[in-house]
Amino acid sequence: MAIVVRLDVELARRKMSVGEFAERVGLTPANVAVLKNGRAKAVRFSTLEAMCRVLECQPGDLLEWVDD
Repeated sequence: MAIVVRLDVELARRKMSVGEFAERVGLTPANVAVLKNGRAKAVRFSTLEAMCRVLECQPGDLLEWVDD
């Protein structure tokens, strides 16, 4: 079982760059890349909340459970 981060899809839908997103959420572009590439081991609720606020979406739009 795996959690897939769909951040790249949501950024593309909004035509938002990683740099703009990082600045608005309060993350470094490097940390956004870790999330975007699925290398993150955890996400704080406060970060998830900020991501949803900036993208005007729900957590389920960013995270998807996939059965291996």
